[in-house]
Amino acid sequence: MKVLVTGGAGYIGSHVVRQLGQAGHDIVVFDNLSTGYRWAVTAGELVVGDLADEAAIEDLFSRHQFEAVLHFAANIVVPESVANPLKYYSNNTRNTLNLLKAVEKHEVPYMVFSSTAAVYGMPEQTVLTEDLPLAPINPYGASKMMSERMIMDLAAASSLNYVILRYFNVAGANPEGLLGQATPEATHLIKVACECVTEQREGMSVFGTDYDTRDGTCIRDYIHVEDLAKAHVMALDYMADGGHSKVMNCGYGRGFTVREVIDVVKAQSGVDFPVTETGRRAGDPAALMADNTLIRQTLGWQPDYDNLDTIVGTALAWEAIWQKKKLTTPHNFSVFVSGFNG
Repeated sequence: MKVLVTGGAGYIGSHVVRQLGQAGHDIVVFDNLSTGYRWAVTAGELVVGDLADEAAIEDLFSRHQFEAVLHFAANIVVPESVANPLKYYSNNTRNTLNLLKAVEKHEVPYMVFSSTAAVYGMPEQTVLTEDLPLAPINPYGASKMMSERMIMDLAAASSLNYVILRYFNVAGANPEGLLGQATPEATHLIKVACECVTEQREGMSVFGTDYDTRDGTCIRDYIHVEDLAKAHVMALDYMADGGHSKVMNCGYGRGFTVREVIDVVKAQSGVDFPVTETGRRAGDPAALMADNTLIRQTLGWQPDYDNLDTIVGTALAWEAIWQKKKLTTPHNFSVFVSGFNG
């Protein structure tokens, strides 16, 4: 297919672009490079632009006959969304509307949307199914929920088919070292812990040690980025084969505590970095895990990297590569990764 990938130079989008390229799709990446990188686009054509620019979107759609859109471009930091909500409603919700106007005008038949478990808010259940009421507790989750609704409403009024994938905690890196999370000031637990190993951080904090869990810290469902990327490619194939619109969770259905994750990072790296235990953050549920029955049944999706040691190992390997390259020739990173053999 001729595929548009918004945000395809970012962490998750770049892994999806690589897999789409391997599957033979004709790809155009549209990214403003605010958190993404040119070197991360390993397949297709990169067009630098912003979804706030409706003229640029129209020009893009006029020059290409897209058969599918995969939409990743968004801001994703929950605390920032609380402090600066209008940034999230502008960049996530309004810009999705701008994109959907072009999807409707140019009659694009398929769309895959990058959503989040944050749309569920603070559910009473610990294992979440897709039919739970949506009750986000922060602007990030609300901005994604609004985008979901717009996509659903457009599909109801047109011939658009969609797959909305709700991510749980994404981590890890390409096992060959080609791609990984290079986002500055990242907030994800495994990334933060890996940055402690490489001394980019002096230490890290654990927020809340009195939860009703096996060691008092929060439990989360961590999914390897390559397994998540695989789900996007399979979602595209599913729709092309006549599959109907679906909303599906992306997770492994089991979780690890914050302390367990930190222990694995320390064990694999051999580095005993400082960890400060502090109070709970507002809005952190004790445990969140995905019921992934639907994505397994609908797409036939089977994870390849469902192992915390593997997730952490690839993240640590990537962090070493990324830090070494930033200290040497940061503007020629693509040459470096092409020679990496694992």
